[in-house]
Amino acid sequence: MGVSEFSLTASPGENTVLVVDDDVLIRMDVAHRLRDCGFQVIEAGDAAEAIAILSEDASVKLVFSDVQMPGELDGFGLTRWVNAHRPDVPVILASGVVRAHAAADALCHAAAFIEKPYRDGEVAEVARRALKESSRPTA
Repeated sequence: MGVSEFSLTASPGENTVLVVDDDVLIRMDVAHRLRDCGFQVIEAGDAAEAIAILSEDASVKLVFSDVQMPGELDGFGLTRWVNAHRPDVPVILASGVVRAHAAADALCHAAAFIEKPYRDGEVAEVARRALKESSRPTA
């Protein structure tokens, strides 16, 4: 994946992504892909940690979350929380479970569903598109 193809021109803080996944290796991989493309990244291991970050850190502009996570809330529950408390923040849900796609579509405004395994460049491309869509003025 080339940095030049997916680099963002936004200044620091304008493109901060919260990556949420209980699998540390997957989370680190996604965070690395996004950082390589110019994103600022904050990491969380579950929905509770993500909510704590979102409640305190207004710099987060996008949430990228796995669907299946342990704890009280999975990725769908986290998305519902974000939609209710930070409606300006789009959510991208990721899963290897195909049937999760339809449920994700109903929850993810101005974002997308990504099926695992990720294709090269897909994570940054979808994140960039979600940030662009969320910054459009509403009519």
